[in-house]
Amino acid sequence: MTYLEHLAELRKRLLISLTAFLIGTIACFGQARELAEFLTMPARDMRFVFLSPPDLFMTYVSLAVFGGFVLSLPVLLFELAMFVKPALEPRERRWIFLSFSGGAVLFLAGAAFGFFVIVPFTIRFFMSYQSEGIQAMISIREYFGFLGQIVLAFGLSFELPVVAMLLALFGILHTATLRSVRRVAILVIFIAAAILTPPDVVSQVLLALPMVGLFELSIRLVAAIEQKKLAATQPAAQQN
Repeated sequence: MTYLEHLAELRKRLLISLTAFLIGTIACFGQARELAEFLTMPARDMRFVFLSPPDLFMTYVSLAVFGGFVLSLPVLLFELAMFVKPALEPRERRWIFLSFSGGAVLFLAGAAFGFFVIVPFTIRFFMSYQSEGIQAMISIREYFGFLGQIVLAFGLSFELPVVAMLLALFGILHTATLRSVRRVAILVIFIAAAILTPPDVVSQVLLALPMVGLFELSIRLVAAIEQKKLAATQPAAQQN
């Protein structure tokens, strides 16, 4: 493909991705009230308020944008895979498509884990500090900001094995490297958890522990890829 053909292909993929995102956003905005009611399930006992006239409307817009991104994520990953496909060998194409498919599934799994497990736990923990004289009355925007931080942090953290596999596939990352930096990586994970989550120790620890487990899983996946590469090169070496 020429330079102009690459630009035309990129334009086509971007237009499809943007269209999918806009359709998802519009669909979510049409169901914003129902979506908000679903997302407040972990905190049904709390009383939510909005603090200015446009506050609730802008919250619905933010929810629609985030929902549009989640709904269009499979399309976005597919279009990205199709754009890089011509530059890859057949074996690399299989790995890319598997990685992108697995990446979408892992992101949704991490987001679901954050929403159904971590958010209710952290809310119960913080609400346990209420007393008769001090009752919680939470801004709906603040709640969704807190919720979005946790869901996005867990969704992204679950992508660690996929990123490691892709780097190993292109020979950038190796098992020996991961094992040698294990202690430093665990420290970085706890620092990243502190940055990605709301400023409380509970959320940070609950994110850091799964990330440590995912790091160990990444080591094993990279080792498996290296073994497959070695097995593929041995017959060729024997023939020569």
